[in-house]
Amino acid sequence: MCEAHSSHTDPDHGDGHAAQHPTTGHAHAATGSPDEGVAECPVMPGSTIRKADAEHAGLIRDFEGQRYYLCCAACGPMFDADPAKYASLR
Repeated sequence: MCEAHSSHTDPDHGDGHAAQHPTTGHAHAATGSPDEGVAECPVMPGSTIRKADAEHAGLIRDFEGQRYYLCCAACGPMFDADPAKYASLR
């Protein structure tokens, strides 16, 4: 799983801890309708990405004539390992 998607399990992980980490701009939420070029990542259902952003970042995969848009670089190897699995979730 992508570090950006994992959650901290440390019980001492307090609210003020977030201020210690710089932001990386790893945003998933997108506004607008699917008609505006937003796709859901097949590896991380619920994570959306603008299609143009995914294409620019190389976060796309083509499988059996369909294009898939990934939310982060960590999803690429997972999709590549079993594209049929993730394509079937569509």
